[in-house]
Amino acid sequence: MDFLQRLFGRLEGPSSRDTAKNRLRLVLVQDRATLSPGLMEQLKTDLIEVITKYLDIDESNMRVEFDNSDASVAIVASIPVREVKRSSGAGAR
Repeated sequence: MDFLQRLFGRLEGPSSRDTAKNRLRLVLVQDRATLSPGLMEQLKTDLIEVITKYLDIDESNMRVEFDNSDASVAIVASIPVREVKRSSGAGAR
């Protein structure tokens, strides 16, 4: 009976089709998140430009990286803040 239930997909658990689909999705997500070193530096430069409008940061200890987990990708930034700028103008440095 177990053989027939497996044959017709009535047993609980992911099918090989679902497993393959999830693996492909993970590979595609990881592929999209792969940036060249030059593009990663440009991302850091752009982040610094925006953030320094509002915060005084320690750029030398700033880290930006990608975290791949559970079929998703997150940008993880560690940016040491020295102080918050209290200026009312957003463009003031």
